[in-house]
Amino acid sequence: MLELPLDNAPLPRDHGGNLSAAMAEFGGARGGWMDLSTGINPHPYPLPQFTAGDWGALPDADALAGLEQAARAFWNIPGEAALLAAPGASALIAALPALAAPRWVQITKPTYNEHAAAFEARGWKIRVDGPAEARVAVHPNNPDGRLWSEDQLTAPLTIIDESFCDVCPEESLIRMAGRPGVIVLKSFGKFWGLAGLRLGFAIGDPQLIAKLSSWQGPWAVSGPALRTGAQALQDRQWAEAARTRLKQDAARLDELVLARGASLAGGTDLFRLYDVEDAAAWQRQLARAHIWSRIFPYSRTFLRLGLPPADGWDRLEAAL
Repeated sequence: MLELPLDNAPLPRDHGGNLSAAMAEFGGARGGWMDLSTGINPHPYPLPQFTAGDWGALPDADALAGLEQAARAFWNIPGEAALLAAPGASALIAALPALAAPRWVQITKPTYNEHAAAFEARGWKIRVDGPAEARVAVHPNNPDGRLWSEDQLTAPLTIIDESFCDVCPEESLIRMAGRPGVIVLKSFGKFWGLAGLRLGFAIGDPQLIAKLSSWQGPWAVSGPALRTGAQALQDRQWAEAARTRLKQDAARLDELVLARGASLAGGTDLFRLYDVEDAAAWQRQLARAHIWSRIFPYSRTFLRLGLPPADGWDRLEAAL
């Protein structure tokens, strides 16, 4: 059963991917673990051939312009919206609360906890519903995959985090990015499976994007990230094939886990959220086979699993 914290109570800043803690408790070397605690594509985009300049020179302005052009085309960004590339969406999340004087921000729980932490650090007060000067919506939501509609997102400062939306581009709210007070976040690492590259985007109100840009300073995005991002965002064939594969793998994971007595609580094609009798017990059982999963401090029954790599399905089935 879902147990939410009281309104305005800070969420623990737990995250997936914390393999060091798993190894400390259950042993094994990092290379022997299968990490299903995150929502990262296990079949990443192939890295391009980097040049010496990508690593040795300051990031090139023309390369940045090429990345921005590719991003505008891929996401069909409105012409009136501005765009800022950054070293990961998390860097943008930390800066966004400074765009307005701190008052009330509406963040419906459960959701990705970095947004609430960032707003609280800037003196904002959090509420889960009711009127507010700012609104944050993760679309689709993490961990339950909930989708939001335009009429739910009307605050003077509206932040729409579409970090997982590239698996369902038809649901994107990018058309709102041209409106005053709206910022849409995009994450490169999840759908393209290259989270370590650190590349994200803020898209929206030109005045707000200009502020974020001035705070970020020059050369924020590395040369290798510029080259990889521009190439990947132009590769529509890879993106379509990836969506097809992720959809099939998500259905396969559901079939495997539901057969063991779980029920589906939501998710996306990059991660699935299950309702189980005892999530901690499920996590321990998988961890003994060196498979790491995600559980949540606000629920005894929520278990989230990412998609296994191609050679990991038999191992996961045996562990379950």
